[in-house]
Amino acid sequence: MPYRKTPAEVRRLEAARDHLVSCATAVVAEVGWAQASVTAVADAAGIAAGSVYQHFPSKAALAVEVFRRAAGREVDVLGQVLRGDGDPVERLAAGVRVFARRALENRGLAYALLAAPAEPAVGAERLDHRRRYRALFAEVIREGVADGTLPPQDAEITAAALTGAVGEILVAPLGTAGEGDTGALLAELTAMALRCAGADPAAPPPRTTTRHPEGTP
Repeated sequence: MPYRKTPAEVRRLEAARDHLVSCATAVVAEVGWAQASVTAVADAAGIAAGSVYQHFPSKAALAVEVFRRAAGREVDVLGQVLRGDGDPVERLAAGVRVFARRALENRGLAYALLAAPAEPAVGAERLDHRRRYRALFAEVIREGVADGTLPPQDAEITAAALTGAVGEILVAPLGTAGEGDTGALLAELTAMALRCAGADPAAPPPRTTTRHPEGTP
C-alpha cells in the first residue's frame, strides 16, 4: 500500500512551499526573472538549492507559481474595485488608480509582472492575466454603456486598448529608480482611461473609499 502523508506533513510541506514562493517573489522584485536563480532563491529561503526541487521540478515552474500568485492578487484587487460601489465611470477611474498606485508602491515586482524579460512559461502567464484584466475592464464598460454613463462602443476593444495603455504608461516609471510625481501620473493615467472609454475626464473625481487588500503588485 503506497505511503500517504499525514495531515501534519501535508501542512508542513505547504507551509514550506509558501515560504519558498514568498522568498522567490522578493528575489524577483529585487533582481528580476533572469537573475532570480534557484541558488539565489534558496539562499533567501535559508535552504539548500537542492531542496527547492522538492517543491518545484524546475526554475520555470517556480517562476510560474510566483507570477500566478502575485499577478492573481492584482486581478482580485482590480475585480473588487471594478465591481464595488459607485457608477461604472467612478469604478473605472478608481480601478485604474488603485492598480497604478499598487504598482508604483512596489516597482520592482510590478515591472517584473508587466514587462521584464522572462522565460516563455512566464510570458504565457502574462498573456493570460492580460486577458483577465481586459475582461474586468470590458465588464464595467458594458455596464456604463447599458446605463448611459458611457457612450455606445465595443467594450472588448476599449478594454483591450485600456489594458495595453495602462501597462505601457507604467513601464517607464516602474523601470526607473526615481519616484517622480506619483500624484500627477495617477491623475493623467486616470484621465486617459476615462477619455478612452468616452467619459468626461473633467468630471468630479471618483470616490476613493473602496478598500483593497494590502500587498504587492
